[in-house]
Order: sequence, then C-alpha cells, then structure tokens
Amino acid sequence: MSKGEGQVRRRLSHAAAPAAGSGGPEAVREAVPDAVGEAVPDAVGEAVPAPRGHGPVVAVTGAARGLGHALTVRLASSARIGKVVAIDGHRGDVTGVTWRVVDVRDPALAGRLAGVDVVVHTDLDLAPDSDYRSRRAFNVRGAQTVLTAAAAGRVGRVVLVTSAMVYGARPDNPVPLEETAPLGADSDGSVVGDMLEIEHLAHRSARTHLGMAITVVRPAALVGEGVDTVVTRHFEAPRLLTVKGCAPRWQFCHTDDLVSALELAAAGEVRGEFAVGCDGWLEQEQVAELSGMRGIELPAGLTFGTAQRLHRAGITRAPVTDLHYVVYPWVVDCRTLRDAGWSPAFDNTAAFAVLLEQRAGRLAVAGRRLARKDATVAAGAAGATVAVIGTAAIVRRARRRRRAT
Repeated sequence: MSKGEGQVRRRLSHAAAPAAGSGGPEAVREAVPDAVGEAVPDAVGEAVPAPRGHGPVVAVTGAARGLGHALTVRLASSARIGKVVAIDGHRGDVTGVTWRVVDVRDPALAGRLAGVDVVVHTDLDLAPDSDYRSRRAFNVRGAQTVLTAAAAGRVGRVVLVTSAMVYGARPDNPVPLEETAPLGADSDGSVVGDMLEIEHLAHRSARTHLGMAITVVRPAALVGEGVDTVVTRHFEAPRLLTVKGCAPRWQFCHTDDLVSALELAAAGEVRGEFAVGCDGWLEQEQVAELSGMRGIELPAGLTFGTAQRLHRAGITRAPVTDLHYVVYPWVVDCRTLRDAGWSPAFDNTAAFAVLLEQRAGRLAVAGRRLARKDATVAAGAAGATVAVIGTAAIVRRARRRRRAT
C-alpha cells in the first residue's frame, strides 16, 4: 500500500467513526474528498480547497479575527501545512481555507473537526475591561470544549496559547526564567488566572486522552495591531510606574513572531511547553528613554495597597496581581524555539516601538482607559501620594460621567 493510500484510509477511518454531534454521513462526505485531493462542496455548500501536500490538516479557532485571523492567513500559504480549516462563530474573510461556523463552547464542535489532524486554539478573550466572570467562563469552557471535541474527533494534537505570565512576576525571579520553571502565578480573577486554568486543563487532558498530544505556547508581553492588555495599557498612562527597590525588565513578543512560532507548532516541528518572545530584554532606563515618559517611583506598600482598594471599590477591574507584571520581571528563555532554528523577526526595541505607535491618542490610569481631557490632571500630580489619589479621582469622575449618560 502506498503512502498516499495509507493517508486516505486514515482519513476514512476518522470519518467512519464520527464524534457525537458530527452528523455521521455528513462527516464522511466532508472527509473523503479532502483525503483524495478533490475540490467539492463542504457541508455548508462551499468549495473545499484541495490539500496542497502531505502536511497536516490544521484547524484554527477564532480564525475570523485577531491572532487567529493572522495565523489562518499564514497557514493558508504555508508549505508546511496540507489544508486549513477555519473555525469561528462567524465566517471571516480569509480565502483558500475551509470555513466551519461554530462557537468553540458548543459540543457540536466535535463534528466540525472531522479529518483534522491538529487544532490550534486561539479563540480567547484577553480584554482588560471584560467582566471577569463572563471572560473566565468563555476562556475556560472554550478550551475545555476544544480539548474534549478534539479527543472525540481523534485529532492527533492540540496547540493551546496561554502566556508567559503563568510563571508569575516576582522581584526575585531569575532573569531569564527557564521554560521548565514552575508556574508561580496567582490563580485569581485575572486573565492570568484564566491562563492557569487552561494549563491545568491541558495537563489533565494529557493524562486522560493518551492518544492526543498537547502543545502549550507561552508568549511574552504581546504587542501588535489590536493588542490590548494590562502591559500595553501601562504605557498609555501619564507616568511610568516603578516600585522602590525593584527594577523591571521588559521582554515583548510581536504577534507576527507568535504566528511564526505557532506555524512550527502546528506542523509538529516544536512540541511540548515552550515560550516565545524577543531575545533578551530592555532595562527600565531604556524603556523610559525610548518612550520619553517620565517615571514615578512609589513604595510597594502604597502601590499595591492603593491598587487593592481601587479594585475592591469597583473602580478598576484588574486585581492587584496584574500590577506585578509591570513592576516585577518575568523574562523568559525561549530555548525550545532557538534549538529548532527559530528566531524572532522583531527585537525588543522594534517591538516596543510598535507598542508606542499603537498607544497614540490613548490614556489609561490604573489600567482603565479615560477620555483624553483627563490627561492633564493625571500628569500634573507632583508627589507620589498625590499621583495615586489623583488617579483614583480621575477614574471616579469618568465613572460618574458614564453613569450620567
């Protein structure tokens, strides 16, 4: 039996044993032409692009927007990939791929994974302003459904995107952290807490579904078009906050570099749990010089105590632990990717320049975006205590204006 015939039979065996909710015969109709390389109507009446070669069939969740959209575009033209299945709650604009519309939290996802070899899960809510309960439910349930559906659909590998934040940010962290370092982040209501939950799901799934490999990709502080995180908002503030006695180091990851790393993971060229980011890091002095921002140094007790009070009062959504990631180091060593021959296209200086360009015209204090006219109040705070109190006053005033409207 030839190699090509073997591939066809494996695809047919996947289709012949569909997961619950897959529609049985529909999955067979969808998988058989893909295996033999014909372009025929998909289950929703679309033309299915024929596989380009012997690379894996890769499904990308969240393919219509953000990181998932960028990854889908790249994989659609990648010589490493045989075919791309784009999954989202609505159809996107990427051509040359097979679109399958489904919510990642819907168990019907299993039926959309017929004939898929690898799933890359990028459909996450990372917005700082999201309600943490709904965000946690979306992120954790989505990852759980993807893992369960992939196992039911006999997918060989799942690639999950979390964050290097799971290592935790602490004043005594080694610089850089090894990829094998323990996950020291706090499991709280932050986005990092979501990432920890997803990592725990990955570990449990690896023990439960022995035939399915799981790859976990942990990017450093993301920058790029549309990226909005606690780190990017830190540079939308009127001042650069530092904590006395601590020297933050800054490491970034451009979304283009994350996409190139995910391409390798999808192709199976890197596996396991690994970090991705720029080489090295920037010192606080370099960041201040490049940004042109004035700094403000506060005692740790005042900094974290005030942040905790603002959070408890409902003025800011972010828990105090989010502040750790802009005052303490969490630089990671990307050894796995380096050993695979990968190198980032962006260094930290270039990535930081992208962040600064993206922040133009925005103002955030205490991690919350405000109207531009409030900037003079925040920037005019002279002393440490006045600055903190002024920040809280600005946020309260903005909140009252929103309620009035």
